[in-house]
Order: sequence, then C-alpha cells, then structure tokens
Amino acid sequence: MSLATEAADQPTLYKRIRADIEKRILTGEWPPGHRIPFEHELVARYRCSRMTVNKALSELAQADLIERRRRAGSFVRRPQHHSAVLKIADMRAEITALGRAYGYELIHRKLRTATAADRDRLGVKKAGKVVAITCRHSADNVPFAVEDRLIDLSSVPDAATADFSREPPGSWLLHHVPWTEAEHTISATVADDRAAEALDIAVGAPCLVIDRYTWRGARTITAVRLLYPGDSHRLVARFKGG
Repeated sequence: MSLATEAADQPTLYKRIRADIEKRILTGEWPPGHRIPFEHELVARYRCSRMTVNKALSELAQADLIERRRRAGSFVRRPQHHSAVLKIADMRAEITALGRAYGYELIHRKLRTATAADRDRLGVKKAGKVVAITCRHSADNVPFAVEDRLIDLSSVPDAATADFSREPPGSWLLHHVPWTEAEHTISATVADDRAAEALDIAVGAPCLVIDRYTWRGARTITAVRLLYPGDSHRLVARFKGG
C-alpha cells in the first residue's frame, strides 16, 4: 500500500481498527486487564502505518475502554467505581466477607425479544434481544437478596450462552464485561406475595431496594433490581473530608 493510498483510506482504516478492538472488549473476548497487541503487531496485522494504529488506540483510551502504559503497552481498562456511597460488589464476595456461607439459586432465565417495558428499563430505543434473569442469593442458607436482572445482548452477546445456573450473573458480568459508568437508586418498599415467598418473609414486610444500571460508553450493559429484607440489611458509607 502506498503512502498516498493509505492517507486516503486512513479515516476508514483507523475506525475499523478501533471497531475491531472495541468489539473484542465489549463482548468480553478481551476481559479487563487483557493486554492489547503491541502497536507494531497491529501495524503488521492491518498493514498500515503506526500513526493510524496510534489514532485508533488514542480514541479507545479517550473512551475509557483501554489504558495506555508507557513501555508496557495498552490494556483493557478495569472497572472504576464512580460512586462514593456504593461500589459494584460481587454478591458472593460480599456475603463471604461477612463470614457467612454463600448460596445461589437461579429461579428463572429467559432469552427473549425486548418488550417495550424492557427497552424502557434499559433506556434503549431499538428492538433487540435480552436475557431476563431472576435469582436468589443466600447467606448461611437464609435468603439474603433476590435479584431481577436484564442484560442487553446487543452490548453483551456472550450472555446468551453463559451458564447462569452455575455462576451468578453479577459475578459473570464483573469478570467478563468492563463498564465505564454506573448508577444506583436506593428506595424502600414492602414485600408482595412473590417477594415474600422468595425472601421467606411476611407479606407487607419492609424491604430495601437497590436499582443499578451500568453502561459502557453510550451502551447499556445491564439493569438490575436487588431486593433485600429490610430488617437484616443496611447501607453504610464513610467519608473523609477533603
């Protein structure tokens, strides 16, 4: 390829390089911490100049998909916790940290075309497919929380074949899919018949609700509602003055 030809194709080529790398990251093929091929390897793979590769990597870094380390190379960025009140914790690790035995049960899993309610909850307009999951987490064989989750398959296609009967969806996502932004909403409710049965509490008992959303750039990854028995769960935040 001549320099003149590459110069003409460069805008399209660097976008293709960026899209190829972004797809590997978003699908979880390259998980958090994975080293991106060195620049000279990408130059050889795409038969282009180092400047073209550098432009693609620079845009990926600006989008918080990768981090570039001098002399070490580029790596898929690990999730950053943006909330001072809550971090996105692995439920298994959270319960284990309390010195209690963790238990998990998949109650329901369905792969389906997103309904209007699904799209509204995920904040997406285009029709697509989702995985809808309901599961229960327990501590010392006592219900700890019920999880109701939607995963957008356009952002996380590998979730369609993940075995959520063995691995909790939250744990799977944390280990396979990097995110750049998260939002928590905390509220209270009372248990209806379904929640009371799942949590082994009385109908009308108080419950703590955490609604969580995560995104990778402009793409929604997942929306999850966690329901906890109100008399056995509390949120604690500790701050230091600046």
